[in-house]
Amino acid sequence: MRKLIRYEHGIFAIDADYVRPQLAAIHLIVENGRAAFIDTGCNNSLPNVMAALDEIGLAPGNIDYVIPTHIHLDHAGGAGAMMQTFPNARLVVHPRGARHMADPTRLIEGAAAVYGLEEVRRLYGEVLPIDAHRIIEATHGLKVDLAGRQLCCLDTPGHARHHIAVVDNKTGHIFTGDIFGLSYRELDTEGRQFIFPTTTPVQFDPVAMHASIDLLMSYQPDAIYLTHFSQIRDTAAKALELHRLVDAHVAIARREKNAGADRHARIREGLEQLLLNETRRFGCRLPASGILEIFDGDLELNAQGLGVWVDTEQ
Repeated sequence: MRKLIRYEHGIFAIDADYVRPQLAAIHLIVENGRAAFIDTGCNNSLPNVMAALDEIGLAPGNIDYVIPTHIHLDHAGGAGAMMQTFPNARLVVHPRGARHMADPTRLIEGAAAVYGLEEVRRLYGEVLPIDAHRIIEATHGLKVDLAGRQLCCLDTPGHARHHIAVVDNKTGHIFTGDIFGLSYRELDTEGRQFIFPTTTPVQFDPVAMHASIDLLMSYQPDAIYLTHFSQIRDTAAKALELHRLVDAHVAIARREKNAGADRHARIREGLEQLLLNETRRFGCRLPASGILEIFDGDLELNAQGLGVWVDTEQ
């Protein structure tokens, strides 16, 4: 299976080898011999990153920026290892995430509350701190210059309050982390791409998510790059699907709000049924068991996130 995907305009996707192949992508933008990474995978992703740089013909000193879209560890867990490896790089991260990149103690504690400490250590290893002097806070509208190519950071809450998306002003394409959902290549059908929201704990906010999707669509991008998993097209139609499916997630959570001890299981069951209904409507030919296996971790996190959110709703 390919570890490096080459797109046009100096855009690449590197498989992070996180949990399974083609679950998480690390994106790379190259311009005039200089480069920026968007999202980092985890420490174990670094060998794939270095192999990709070697294949492309870039040295560690050519990396100018490392840009996590947010500080969930599948997106930022490898940032410290990258920054140690790339001596000229600056880390560009949402202001709410900057202090946690400099001191990841609370970040690790938050992940452990979701996954358990042993699983966090297994998945991510040691999450390394980053010198605060090498961190740039990505306020809304901040532009960083990559050898004359402007990368614009947008504040895009809804999945997390520390989430940014990155507009590549050369192409108009946008790198969206998790705010524009999930689209796994195994579900591609007749050239079409299936999409599904991600409502993970602990900061899911449907109102903010709808607004962020609309903000991204205001740029009319021809292509969007998701961390899970990489390039999608037909972006306006997918935005409409995401709006509808976010509302469907919210409806499931509200329906089960007072289900007591069974609430989590019932929310998850509702999400499983939603996913299977949607993939059948889409025309996906995979068996139900295969679809549920691909989305197993996401369904669990989505159910947890909805449970946290519904308890905060007035």
